[in-house]
Amino acid sequence: MELGLRSRRMPSGAAHDCMHLARLAPSGMIFVPSRGGISHSPDEWTTKEQCAAGANVLLHTVLRVDERLK
Repeated sequence: MELGLRSRRMPSGAAHDCMHLARLAPSGMIFVPSRGGISHSPDEWTTKEQCAAGANVLLHTVLRVDERLK
């Protein structure tokens, strides 16, 4: 990946908003790791650096889509 981050494709069994949006347009989600793999819990914790990396992935995705639409 051009940002130097590791990634993997992950199917999500949860009923996220993306599931509904996919009926209208191609959709995807960006997941960032949480300590211990815990999510949707008060014990969920993700570092600022991991949040920033996820936001950077989103930024570059939007820029790439914009370039393809030109």
